[in-house]
Amino acid sequence: MTQWQDFLISQGATIENNQVTAFAGNSGIVANQTILADLSHIGLLQLDGEDAADFLQGQVTNDVKKLDGSNFQYAGYCTPKGRLLALFLAFAHQDHLHLQLNRDLLEPILKRLKMYVMRSKVTIKDVSDDIIRFGIAGPEALSAMNSCFGAEHLPQQAYALTTLAQSTLLRLPGDTPRYQIYTTNDHAAEIWATLSEHAQPADKGQWDYWEIQAGIPDIAPATQEAFVPQMINLDALDGINFKKGCYTGQEIVARTHYLGKVKRRTQLSHVKSEQAPQIGDDIMSNNDVVGKVVRSAPAPEAGYELLVELRLEILEQGSELLWQGFALKIKPLPYPLA
Repeated sequence: MTQWQDFLISQGATIENNQVTAFAGNSGIVANQTILADLSHIGLLQLDGEDAADFLQGQVTNDVKKLDGSNFQYAGYCTPKGRLLALFLAFAHQDHLHLQLNRDLLEPILKRLKMYVMRSKVTIKDVSDDIIRFGIAGPEALSAMNSCFGAEHLPQQAYALTTLAQSTLLRLPGDTPRYQIYTTNDHAAEIWATLSEHAQPADKGQWDYWEIQAGIPDIAPATQEAFVPQMINLDALDGINFKKGCYTGQEIVARTHYLGKVKRRTQLSHVKSEQAPQIGDDIMSNNDVVGKVVRSAPAPEAGYELLVELRLEILEQGSELLWQGFALKIKPLPYPLA
């Protein structure tokens, strides 16, 4: 256990495999409740060196040279065939570049990135245990952050970032206020204590619920190489720059965009089931596989909220969609799809 995890346990957390699976006094997701969640289950890479930006520019779908310390972006990491190996949340901090990703993918992605460094002056390392990460989401998130950091220090727009003496604050996209906080071991407990006066400490599933409501996808081991970026709406999240130079998989991603061949998209949905859908599970219609589960989290009204990747023609036909025999209800996303 790390120092930070020991603190969380002292606050009532149950931790398994770097994930907070429960919090004492928290009986589950509640509608319109503001939550505070540890994000140790999300990995964090750090890139250093004078060639770091140039190196990363040739690897991912977005223009990382636009990261200037006041913003962040989503970016896909693809195979030469344009299939996603990982989804990054990328930002610059001082002289570093940081990549946040599914922690289950961190080791293989770190190894793969290092393979392509060659003579570039760049170092890449895992800093998941060195930088503390947690998030706050819900109707009272803004007032909680104001109380903790002061309104003048908060990022005001989605995709904006502010850097304070001991913390970096991100304003996440979505209809409901959501923030991520990056800080040091020395300051994390104090910040957590202040925010927890305004928000319910929560587990990973409750954080995932708000991510799903915002339409934010993820790539996990079960979905590696399953999607091109547009299939999980990365273009709608400003996660693809179609004007930048070459990167791995660009030809396929650009062709999909310019030839108008986006035939599959990710949708927000709900399923009434006591059993939890798993990432990568098949979605069925008329006995055919028509999509996959991208993300899943318990819903306040029972059942599960899902992001599901689907063939658009099935949606247009109005065909019934099923996960293991349970009907899916499609819900509107908080952003438009082209």
